[in-house]
Amino acid sequence: MRFLVDNALSPRLAEGLRGAGHHAIHVRERHLETAEDEIIFELAKRESRVILSADTDFGTLLALRESSQPSVVLFRRGTERRPEKQLALLLANLDTIAEPLQQGCVIIFEQQRMRIRFLPIGKSTE
Repeated sequence: MRFLVDNALSPRLAEGLRGAGHHAIHVRERHLETAEDEIIFELAKRESRVILSADTDFGTLLALRESSQPSVVLFRRGTERRPEKQLALLLANLDTIAEPLQQGCVIIFEQQRMRIRFLPIGKSTE
């Protein structure tokens, strides 16, 4: 799977994902650490990457655009902030969330649960 790790998360998360066999980059590797969310969003969409972040603005961007790509994984509300713990959480759930991520969704990891919202947000799936 292809990932783009936002500046809100450690570059060590991208390193860990690469070590697990995934194609992952951190925004700093592209010198985009101060880039607007729109730029990050467009890069992920263009390169078919899943955005990993703690920044809820990406979900808002998806909702406003009524877009189905890119998928976003958010680490929220008390989830472990250490990159090795985030990596373990993501990898432990990757089999479950791989298909939704390919279809287009927002995955939200919280302290005691994981939520999946399919894209586009706010549109019926009829």
